[in-house]
Amino acid sequence: MTHSSTLEGLTVRDDVLVEIATFLSRRWSDKPKSLVTFTEEANPKTSPDKNQIALPHLRGYAGNRFQKYRQWRVSLWYESMRLKYSTKVLSYDHAFGFVFNALEKKRIESIGLDDWKGMMDEIIFDEGISWLNRPLLNSLYGVQKLLEGFGQLFLTGYIKGELFSSEHDKVAKAVELATSVVQEALASQYQTRWIEEQVPRIIKILQVDPLVLIPFSTIRSRFGISMSESELSRQIEKIVRKRRTAEKNIEKSVDAIVDGTDILPEYETLVRESKRHENEGYENLENMGISIPHRLDVNESEVYDTNLIHKTKAKFKEWRTGWIERHDRFGDEFDSEAFIEFIPTPFIVDLKLTIKTRVMILLDHSSSIQEVELKYKQVTNALCEALSFLGVRFAVYAFSTDGKQVKCWLIKPPNYRWSSICTKRLAQIRASGGTPLAEIYGLLEPMVRSFKPEIFFTLTDGEPSDTDAVRHMVLSFRKIGTHMVALGLGRNLDEAISIGQNLRYLEYERSLAVSKLEDIPKKVIGLLKS
Repeated sequence: MTHSSTLEGLTVRDDVLVEIATFLSRRWSDKPKSLVTFTEEANPKTSPDKNQIALPHLRGYAGNRFQKYRQWRVSLWYESMRLKYSTKVLSYDHAFGFVFNALEKKRIESIGLDDWKGMMDEIIFDEGISWLNRPLLNSLYGVQKLLEGFGQLFLTGYIKGELFSSEHDKVAKAVELATSVVQEALASQYQTRWIEEQVPRIIKILQVDPLVLIPFSTIRSRFGISMSESELSRQIEKIVRKRRTAEKNIEKSVDAIVDGTDILPEYETLVRESKRHENEGYENLENMGISIPHRLDVNESEVYDTNLIHKTKAKFKEWRTGWIERHDRFGDEFDSEAFIEFIPTPFIVDLKLTIKTRVMILLDHSSSIQEVELKYKQVTNALCEALSFLGVRFAVYAFSTDGKQVKCWLIKPPNYRWSSICTKRLAQIRASGGTPLAEIYGLLEPMVRSFKPEIFFTLTDGEPSDTDAVRHMVLSFRKIGTHMVALGLGRNLDEAISIGQNLRYLEYERSLAVSKLEDIPKKVIGLLKS
């Protein structure tokens, strides 16, 4: 494991982990809206109906940081396969759910490996490093011993410790039936429901109460503890010989699995990305009065309106100045005239032109938007997705009142791409309090002078606490070359007109007001075009 020695002492940030987990989960599961969060529970919790995965944190796994990441990644793969191929995941804390989840794990593993053969080495590594912490069967009694023995023998093919003759007979027969059930399900393409119907047969052989609670140690048995490299190599060699009977160069295969040479570049990239984030200076934002929403257990799915995002991107794509057509050997559209004229490039390709404008966005989260808060966030997310799609360099901030304290929140820094982490940050800010716009502008002044945005959009209710102070800050930003633009949000047409009139007195270069949130992207497009 010398390859990863240089990574010791370097960590992967939680936000970077969630990003890679979200990307991998969506890729593996073919679920473009799947969400990944952290849980303090010992086992993952997956909800196929909601496309959600909750994974234990890296600190719950064994070994050094790279080994922890590899095990965590395997766990993510299994849960992604559950999203794709399972319709139900039961609790691990009772016998029925324990057996059912074991059967489904074996079924989805077999199906998943057909598409992701490269995961086999990582599964072997995970099995090897987890083995040391599996309980010795000699130390267990009763139901716990039977279920742990079943889990070990069924999932790995061997057991740790000894079973008495009667116990061994029960476990062996249950494993034999479970194996045939999974094989039949694979051969006949039976799904989760059929697997669930077979569980009582296995429970009957084991002679346990299906609702009996399983002790914590059995539930958590997949997690390992630290082991030496030689111990790990011996355990992995044992697994390789069992799983790959035709393997010729066992030693070379074991070394590759132990070192994780295929996964190491991915992990190194995550470490570098985490280090880059730390060096960007955001750790000093708190001293400047700017906060970062840190929760990662937020479900951002309600903010993510896929249809609205597609419509917004389509509106942006309609910019004729943003797209050009070019003939090529391959493309989206066939040009018959070019083909007749024997032109060697008869296909038409649409090329996207990126816009170099730097944009800063400030989102009002005062109590005035509470009635439309969800839609407001959906529109904002769609707008940011579209700006990212166009290659616009932009930063996003928001303000609200937390307790009695005014808060300015960083949603997206300028050098960071719009991602699920940004959406999580947006989703967890709650609309409350007044509109201390001048105070927020004061907090953001160092950011404005550093980033030098060409356009500063402020989405607001148009009723700041101190109009004179706002006017002063707007003029000061204009003097350094930033175009100040305000978008007023009204609950109806009359209110929008009134807000628009108020904004005119605040010295913004452009001020618009809307009564329909869906109009915001269109207004922004118009302002960017101008």
